[in-house]
Amino acid sequence: MHGVSPLTSPLHDRHVAAGAKLADFGGWSMPIEYAGGGVLAEHTAVREGVGLFDVSHLGTGTVRGPGAAAFVDRCLTNDLGRIAPGQAQYTLCCLPDGDPRAGGVVDDLIVYLHGPDEVLLIPNAANATEVLDRLRAEAPDGVVVENRHEEVAVLALQGPRSLQVLELLGLPGELAYMSFVTGTGAGVEVTVCRTGYTGEHGYELLIAADRATEMWDAVLEAGQDLGIRTCGLGARDTLRTEMGYPLHGHELSVDITPVQARTGWAVGWKKPAFWGREALLAERAAGPVRILWGLEVTGRGIPRAGMAVLDAAGERVGEVTSGTFSPTRKVGIALALLDTAAGAEEGTELAVDVRGRPQGVRVVKPPFVPSHVR
Repeated sequence: MHGVSPLTSPLHDRHVAAGAKLADFGGWSMPIEYAGGGVLAEHTAVREGVGLFDVSHLGTGTVRGPGAAAFVDRCLTNDLGRIAPGQAQYTLCCLPDGDPRAGGVVDDLIVYLHGPDEVLLIPNAANATEVLDRLRAEAPDGVVVENRHEEVAVLALQGPRSLQVLELLGLPGELAYMSFVTGTGAGVEVTVCRTGYTGEHGYELLIAADRATEMWDAVLEAGQDLGIRTCGLGARDTLRTEMGYPLHGHELSVDITPVQARTGWAVGWKKPAFWGREALLAERAAGPVRILWGLEVTGRGIPRAGMAVLDAAGERVGEVTSGTFSPTRKVGIALALLDTAAGAEEGTELAVDVRGRPQGVRVVKPPFVPSHVR
């Protein structure tokens, strides 16, 4: 957002007071880490206890009107018929057939199904407007698409002690994975959804933006004796990379399809219609020219996005899409798109060009650490 001041979360003053290091995420000024521990301590808190994230930069939009859910289902990849009202679903907004990059991913998002005539969408910050604009352009008469990005705050409460925190607040937490309910905690109405981006048991809390500060303070107070820690987007990234979860702009983009990114499980292949359907069916039948794998460093280096992946002969066979040091495993890890012609499989030894030095890596299938979300 060159020349434009970033938007701020309704919790911005809390982050500043807590000594947060802030950075621009999709046009929003958001905390990367907080004073008094940093990414490593925040990551560990989520894996072993409980952490609280402000993810209000995530978009929020509603689609309402007769047949709203059926309309969304005709546009986005996943099959909304697989879930019932009160459940949420991971899905993708792809470029439509006829586009030169048909099947490429405009964004990945979560759909909250309220009923046949109302859905709530949570896309990524940078892509929220485009996703909603694309839906609005195709909406039938009577179906209204609204951008509520600045009206709704989103908190993520993640970690094995997250349920205990909700119980102390009087909020419902005994939910099936990817289901949601509305409750009241600390006098604030909250939509509680059993979702997250860390691989741990956790929840995302949707609150009216003007009540966000009250809920943030109440959650931190309730979790004080449980060792709750405020967490920034730095720890969110190390946590999601350990799980092999894709991040738009890295593992997914208009140039990277669900077939290449191994997110075909979020495509309703038998549905008669969704944006990019024919292109994706053709790619799946032919086989993708590249595919996403995990890489585990066998030495001391740390791979980073954009670094080349090399075979034993030093030939380029792929590119790192995300890379970091795993605080849990204490090794460098990465996600990478590898050319399928190279024939890499689990256990294949390759190298990453780390600033001109080949660093040995082993091909693995994520996650790098066990998942506890179910």
